[in-house]
Amino acid sequence: MRHRTIAGTDIQVSEVGFGVWTVTAGWWGEHSDEEAVTLLRQAFDRGVNFFDTADTYGNGRGETIMAEAFPGARRDEIVISTKFGYDWQSNIGGRREGHQEAPHSFEPQFLQDALDGSLHRLDTDRIDLWQLHNVRMEHLLLDDVWTFLDKARRDGKIRSVGVALGPAIGWLEEGLYSLTERDIEVVYMIYNALELDPGRELIAAAARSGRSLMARVPHSSGILEGGYDEHTTFPPNDHRNHRLRGWLLNGVKKIEQLSFLTEGGADGPGRTLGQAALRYILDQQEVVSALPNIYNLDQLDEFVGASDVADITPEEYRRVEQLFESNYGGLPPDAEVDGRKMIELVEATA
Repeated sequence: MRHRTIAGTDIQVSEVGFGVWTVTAGWWGEHSDEEAVTLLRQAFDRGVNFFDTADTYGNGRGETIMAEAFPGARRDEIVISTKFGYDWQSNIGGRREGHQEAPHSFEPQFLQDALDGSLHRLDTDRIDLWQLHNVRMEHLLLDDVWTFLDKARRDGKIRSVGVALGPAIGWLEEGLYSLTERDIEVVYMIYNALELDPGRELIAAAARSGRSLMARVPHSSGILEGGYDEHTTFPPNDHRNHRLRGWLLNGVKKIEQLSFLTEGGADGPGRTLGQAALRYILDQQEVVSALPNIYNLDQLDEFVGASDVADITPEEYRRVEQLFESNYGGLPPDAEVDGRKMIELVEATA
């Protein structure tokens, strides 16, 4: 497993990380505590040291699972990222129709309670990367937030600060402002070979400012894993059921045009599509870790193996960009496939 250092810190993270959301929030199938802990430990045994969670994942479960998986001295062997900003505890027991977002809160007392709560659930004395969760510009402009974060740094309770953009792709203004105007180390963005923007602009800004990026949804919600076709269906509680069918149909047509990323003989790239998708993201040195959705051992082995396969060549990179610019040979936008506006899933816990 290759590792990269978060800019401005001595924190080294595995270039393939583990997003704990997948095994604790119930949106990618149900996992018992035992199953989740086992998969986290299997990831560590395969070289993954970076784990990203949030206080809102499974109403705190995403953090307590980490404490169970890596107790005591093992805590020093891993890098933990968690997130804050959603007032999820006031909504426990309530229904969140359509996976709608919980309200945000960034009042100083709320921040203190959020930090104390995460430290307690994680059973740790410090958080390696603490991220504002799906933050809006109005929150980034609150000086009280940054005063609190500065104090938490001085107290040794957090080692670095990040801004997680979301819930869906976009939020360019927030990302650029964070990279250029605020004292942060990381911006966490959606970026993959099918969704290059606004990631490309954020990568350029990170290079100019000397900051780091992390990438989530590296397989475009599974399309770039290469296992879907036009007949694929998803379980009732799977978040991808909230997308129109055109998203899947278009995605299948797109990945057919990416076969060059996996072609080659014994001396060729030797990559699966899922591995190529990760290497494409990690071609950018500003991206210190890509976090695929991992929900079984086969996926874990495949995605961790992306650290060992051939890098993306400049020619391959250019071909992906050309396909993106042409919308893969003139495919209609996903929204037009079904003749109505694309439903943008509000992934409050992503």
